[in-house]
Amino acid sequence: MWVSAWLNGCAAADDVLDALGHWAEQHDVVAVGQETAESLDVPTRGQAGGQVAALLAAVRRAGVTGGRLVLPVPGDVRGLGGRSEFAGTALHAGEAVVLHGAPLGLVPEAAADGVLRWTAFDIGDAPATEHLPLGEAEHELTGAMRVAAGVLTGLGVAKHRAGVRDEITARVAHRSAAPWPEGTPPRALRVLQRANEVSAILDLAGEDAPGGALSSSSARRRAEALRPLSDAVRLARLAAVDEAVRVFSDRQSSDSV
Repeated sequence: MWVSAWLNGCAAADDVLDALGHWAEQHDVVAVGQETAESLDVPTRGQAGGQVAALLAAVRRAGVTGGRLVLPVPGDVRGLGGRSEFAGTALHAGEAVVLHGAPLGLVPEAAADGVLRWTAFDIGDAPATEHLPLGEAEHELTGAMRVAAGVLTGLGVAKHRAGVRDEITARVAHRSAAPWPEGTPPRALRVLQRANEVSAILDLAGEDAPGGALSSSSARRRAEALRPLSDAVRLARLAAVDEAVRVFSDRQSSDSV
């Protein structure tokens, strides 16, 4: 969202760099392959990471117009294209960015305490994508919010974990503190907020009660109960980010006209 806002004149480069601080104290970049590293002016994988500012400059030079968030899970790898090192790395990380206008994919992974490393891949042709209607995703998420409370009760999370409401509130507050570019569509922000709320509930529901452990069959039943809710959160986030990127892109097109 931030890169799309910057590329389309809705945010400054310094705004992007400052915003990244919410997700990690330090960000660096490496590339897979010497050619990709040279084109982006960043080190190759295995070396000390380069500066994100260099990546932003290279993205601008390459004619990138925006990006697409990808949140792959086993059984749903939409947006990654066919089998590749990029697809495998993204699936392992659970998230990636595909840049439009250049054959680049970026995968963020924790490299050390407080350090998030972005690995750049040359992905050839951009994978085919499908539009995720924000209204549909919001509807599914609203239903998930109602179900999530029942899941907590059914799994006995509130019963076996004192102060569960305070924990949920604290987790939601941290995630909701993420800065977004000025001009981000209000509906997209609302959906992201609701996704944070459901996600916080699911995180707690997925954890063992302090001092306890689930049997393998209980853990399996819990995972099965939570999976549809996790899917609703994932798709809602994809749709919200996709909508924001579309709005920033459309705004630049209108300004050009």
